[in-house]
Amino acid sequence: MTGAEQTDGRPPDADALAFLTRPGLTRLWTAARTRLERNGLRPAGTIRLGDLDAQEREALSLLLARPVTGLTATIRLLDLDTRLRASAVGRGLPSTLETLGPPLTDRRAVRDAAAAQRSRMWSTVQAELDATSLSAQPWTAQWLEEIRRGGTLARQDPHTVTTVITQAVHTLATLFPGTDPRPTPATWGRGELATRATGSAHGLDDGTLLSRLVLRGIALAHGVELPADAPARRALWRMASVTPDEVSSTVLSYGLRPTGGTWREAALRERAAHHMETHLTLRELRTLTLSMPPGTRVHVCENPRVVEAAADADRTAPLVCTSGSATTVVLSLLDALASSGCVFAYHGDFDWPGIALANRVMQRYEAEPWRMRAADYEYLATRARLNGTPSIALTGPSAEAVWDTELAPAMDALGIALHEEAALDLLLEDLG
Repeated sequence: MTGAEQTDGRPPDADALAFLTRPGLTRLWTAARTRLERNGLRPAGTIRLGDLDAQEREALSLLLARPVTGLTATIRLLDLDTRLRASAVGRGLPSTLETLGPPLTDRRAVRDAAAAQRSRMWSTVQAELDATSLSAQPWTAQWLEEIRRGGTLARQDPHTVTTVITQAVHTLATLFPGTDPRPTPATWGRGELATRATGSAHGLDDGTLLSRLVLRGIALAHGVELPADAPARRALWRMASVTPDEVSSTVLSYGLRPTGGTWREAALRERAAHHMETHLTLRELRTLTLSMPPGTRVHVCENPRVVEAAADADRTAPLVCTSGSATTVVLSLLDALASSGCVFAYHGDFDWPGIALANRVMQRYEAEPWRMRAADYEYLATRARLNGTPSIALTGPSAEAVWDTELAPAMDALGIALHEEAALDLLLEDLG
């Protein structure tokens, strides 16, 4: 490993490269790379290698030009750099490691650059805020600090973060144009407000980063808690004179006869009298007075086919259909009925998603199982087999039924999924 020094720009000769890549030096280069990348690529400090085998001791002895005989070796990086330059390698430690690959990363410089970029980002955001009416609002400093401390933005690209926070600033400035924490009397549609801020009508949809930032600002402005569910989020939007979309989602109902005195309740009673189903939107639920006689039994099903069959058979019992999911509009209707003193009976599919949905409804409303016990499942499975009905295998992770501890084991034992149509005749009997 001796020879005339070469310039760092020229590659080492084949013999030198073969020596550098021998297995006995692998741990040395890995440790040196880690230390250099932490040191700003300067060959300073020491590294310590332990549990050296014979192959490593031999390679280190040749490289360092001194005997390495023990199980450990402490190596000064400056000495290693000097030795490499004076050897046939002809280049310092950083250049040697670059030759062996991969390229070195100055992690200190990367951290410093990231910190500088974050500092510029927050300066930009602060300047945007100071240029709007929000600068006079007493809650905005806390809003910005909470965003800064939150972990969500740390995982985002800085350019994206700057864009989204700036959009949030301008959105909130639109809603709070003066020093008064109350919003402007003007009412905005959420899609209209989103288009103004982002160019897309969906920019403030539930779940977007922008909507979360704006809702956090609205909550702070009004001194209320950040909402934890969809109904509370819509209520907060309305508090800021923003109308969320309340017409695209519906809940299927049948036989509802509320006692309210407006045309809306009368229309529901009229449809029930003529055995007609009704799709209700969130907007309608906000305006309806869903008062029912206390103790009214409302059946809840999962599949719209049950509603269709009940209407065809002129059944009279009140019925609400989840359509396979406890969406916000479904829960809003059930919440309103529960508030008026209604009680619920629930039936759904005998499969694992169906059990999970049933758990949610039964726990939320203390609903009774409606032909949803282990004995009902076993009867329907036996009847389907005797009728020659093709079976559907249960798939996915199992779910314990909160209302009947024997149901999940029975389903596991038979391994058959039964959809609500398998019990349709029995359900119609109960709805007479």
